Amino acid sequence: MIHARLAKACSGRVNYAWITLGVVFFAMLAGVGVRSAPGVMILPLQQAFGWDVSTISGAVSLNIILMGATGPFLTGLMQVIGVKRTMVGCLTILMAGTALSTFMNQPWELFLTWGLMVGIGSGAGAVGFAGAVANRWFIHRAGLAMGLLTSANAAGQLIFLPLLSLLVQHLGWQGVSIGLTVAIALVIPVVLLLLPESPAAIGLPAYGGKTVVPIPAFTGGNPFAVAFVALGTASKSMDFWLLCITFGICGFSTNGLINTHLIAYCADNGISQMNGASILAVIGVFSLIGSTASGWMCDRYSPRVLLFWYYGLRGLSLVIIPFTGFDSLSLSVFSVFYGLDWVATGPATFALTNEVFGRRDAPIIVSWIFAAHQVGGAMAAFGAGAVRSLSGSYLMAFIASGLACLMASILVLRVTRSEARPVEA
Repeated sequence: MIHARLAKACSGRVNYAWITLGVVFFAMLAGVGVRSAPGVMILPLQQAFGWDVSTISGAVSLNIILMGATGPFLTGLMQVIGVKRTMVGCLTILMAGTALSTFMNQPWELFLTWGLMVGIGSGAGAVGFAGAVANRWFIHRAGLAMGLLTSANAAGQLIFLPLLSLLVQHLGWQGVSIGLTVAIALVIPVVLLLLPESPAAIGLPAYGGKTVVPIPAFTGGNPFAVAFVALGTASKSMDFWLLCITFGICGFSTNGLINTHLIAYCADNGISQMNGASILAVIGVFSLIGSTASGWMCDRYSPRVLLFWYYGLRGLSLVIIPFTGFDSLSLSVFSVFYGLDWVATGPATFALTNEVFGRRDAPIIVSWIFAAHQVGGAMAAFGAGAVRSLSGSYLMAFIASGLACLMASILVLRVTRSEARPVEA
């Protein structure tokens, strides 16, 4: 196998765990490019078909909630058929959805492609995949690994949003669909050729480990049963519900509100779509830094305390930004500050889940927690669009999101404290 030969060639120079991390990062990057597309497509779809914001937001909210709802079952499916097959299957559905969307001209076709198919296919980039890879391949530096994988959300936004905006300007919304289809088609062979199932599959220990530990054989069982057994165990704990509520608020304030509606909000304030996309790209740059730094800190400090600061500072920024005049200076400060906080909650939430529920069960349990994240995102994607349609302004959506984040900063401190973990060398 190619990855086995590559692992042998890399022996003594670089641990194959980092190559695996790069492959998964690359795959998640393409998924993020698809998920970020609706932000630049709202206005072109309005102009092309006359659909209002709430209709388009409804399709976006469907794919957000499906990405979360399918996450636990896809993570369960990984235990049944393996990581590689599950990821390739998701990417194939994602590619089919973007390809078929080039032919849509009715709202139901928007819901079928950008709602249903993209929602299911985007599961390839869900936090459960990232968590399974981080826990399977890393004993030491698992927090950093999770931070780097989570930062794919930022990097995808950074890379794709300006490109997608250019495609919209020159080729219309269909150019976005075609461009994303090509990008995903390029990723699938990379995953097939270079992603092993586990370190043991190529005769290596996990990073930081001393012995090769085989993973359990594929069960051939029912992924729904695997997911629901984990849910049954976790749901008896108040910590699980606190993590669901706080991470749901995270989704409410990020991909639901900012990722979906910031460009339209900028347009309401006289800022062009290209400039609005550039603001999101700047958020992506600093989010890449923030997520990686968050993963590094999770290996050293309490994720509970980190989450308190992440949610509190995010809430303040969302409440303040609508009253700053929306000028270039205030938006620049917001994009830097908010960007550092954008996906920093992901590694910290996963680290806290590992701490409370253990490394074995954490990937599936965090998938259920991520489902709550996507429910929050769907509520904001649809709700903010409805608020804009009814009131003509996004003001109340931003204030509500900011206040919810401030509440999350208090709730996360209620998650059960565990014994202090040793600091890694």
